[in-house]
Amino acid sequence: MRLNPVRRPADALRVKQRIDPSAHRVAAGAAPRLPSLGESLARVAERFSGLGALGLVVIDAQPLAEIERDYGYEAYCRALGSLGALTESLVQDRLSGEEMLVTGETGRYELIVLLFRSPADAEFYRAEIPLFVEGLGEALSRHGHRVVYPYCRKAPIFGLGYTGTLRNPHFGAATQLRAALEEAREDARLDARIEARRRRKQLTGIVLAGEITSVYEPIVDVATKTVFGYEALARGPEGSDFHSPTSLFHAAESEGLVFELDCLCRRSGIDGAEGLPAGTKLFLNVRPTTIHDPNFRPEALIRTLSRCRLSPSDVVFEISEQESIRSFDVFREVRDEYGKLGFQFALDDTGAGYASLQSVIELEPEFIKVDRAFVQGIDQDPARQTLLRALSSVASEIGARIIGEGLDTLEELETLAALGIPFGQGWLFGKPTPLRAA
Repeated sequence: MRLNPVRRPADALRVKQRIDPSAHRVAAGAAPRLPSLGESLARVAERFSGLGALGLVVIDAQPLAEIERDYGYEAYCRALGSLGALTESLVQDRLSGEEMLVTGETGRYELIVLLFRSPADAEFYRAEIPLFVEGLGEALSRHGHRVVYPYCRKAPIFGLGYTGTLRNPHFGAATQLRAALEEAREDARLDARIEARRRRKQLTGIVLAGEITSVYEPIVDVATKTVFGYEALARGPEGSDFHSPTSLFHAAESEGLVFELDCLCRRSGIDGAEGLPAGTKLFLNVRPTTIHDPNFRPEALIRTLSRCRLSPSDVVFEISEQESIRSFDVFREVRDEYGKLGFQFALDDTGAGYASLQSVIELEPEFIKVDRAFVQGIDQDPARQTLLRALSSVASEIGARIIGEGLDTLEELETLAALGIPFGQGWLFGKPTPLRAA
C-alpha cells in the first residue's frame, strides 16, 4: 500500500480484491509492506499544519509479536498486512475524506490511521471517529482469527485507541503528533484490558453456570457404512465469543480454568448421551489431568453413567496426542485400572504432534484416531496412503483399530476401505448434532 489518501469507492472493488484479508496468498519473500510513520512524517506534518487539526486511531498489534517470535519476521509481515487490509477496507466503507494508514515507530507493534479533517468538522471528531472505531472493533472481533491464520489458532485481542488534536503553532508538529499518539496508545491499552476483563468475566460466568452443551459426531464402520459410535464435542453458548471449543479452551488456558472447563465438558458429554443408540460407543474427550477429578474416580463415574443408562463398556476415553502426559507409567496405571472395568481408550490427533509413535507404543490404546491432515485428499496422495498402511501395521501389532478423521468425500472413504482402515469420521456423514431434541 502506498502512502496516499485511501482510495475512494470508484476503485474500491479493485482495492478490496487485492487486500482480501481471508486470501493469504502472499508468496514467500513478498509480504505486504505498509509505510511507516517515520517515512510519512513530513507529509503528515504538512497536512496537520495546513488543516489545523488531526484525528488518529491506534491499533495495538502487540499480539502479532508472538507470530514474529515463533515464525519469523516474514510471517509477522504477512499478519500485519492482513490487519492492514482489514483496516483499510473499513476505512473505505465507513469514512470519506483523506486518510493514511501507516505502521508505528520502529520496534512498535501497531498500526495508525491518520484522519485529516478541518477543525470546523466538529461532528466528525465528536461522532464519526468513535463510530468508526466501534465498527473496527467489531470487525476485529469477527475476523481477527483470519489476521493471524495460519500461525495462531486463537483470536487475538487488538486494543483500539483514538484521539483528536488541534494544531498549536507554539509546538512543532512532530511534538504534537507524539503527544497525541501517546494519548491514543494509552486509550488502546485500556481498551485491551477492558476487553480482556469482559472476556474473563464472560468465561467465568459460563463455567459457573455450567453453560456447556454437547453435540455428537458419528464414527462410521467403513465396510458396513453403519454408525459405530459418537464423539461428544463441547459447545459454549450460541452466539457468544466462546461457542467453539477452540475459543473456550484457549481462553480457559489464559485464565487458569482448563481443569474446571474440562470437567464441565465431560459431564455435558455424558449427560447429553442419555439414550445413546444401543450397540454404539460414546467417545469422550479427556485430558491427562482428568485423573485428578474426584468425579472421574471409577465409583463416581459409574454412578453417573448408570444415571444416564450407560455402562463402562459403552465409553471410550479420547486422549489428545497433543496433550502432555508427564508420566506414561502413571497414565498406564490409570488406563489399566479403568480398562478392568470395561472402559476403552483412543489416542486422538495422531500425527498432529511430535511424539505420535511414542504415544502409540507407550499407551497401547484400543483405537488410534489419525489426524485429518493425513486423511484429507488421501485418495489422490500415494504418500498419505503409504503412511496410513504403515500405521495400520503398527496398530495391528498392539491390537488397536484405526479411525480416520476429517472425511469429506466418498473417494476418501473408499480409499480407507481399500487400505483396510476400519472406521472413519467427518462431515461426510453429517455435521455434529445433539443426540436428542432439547
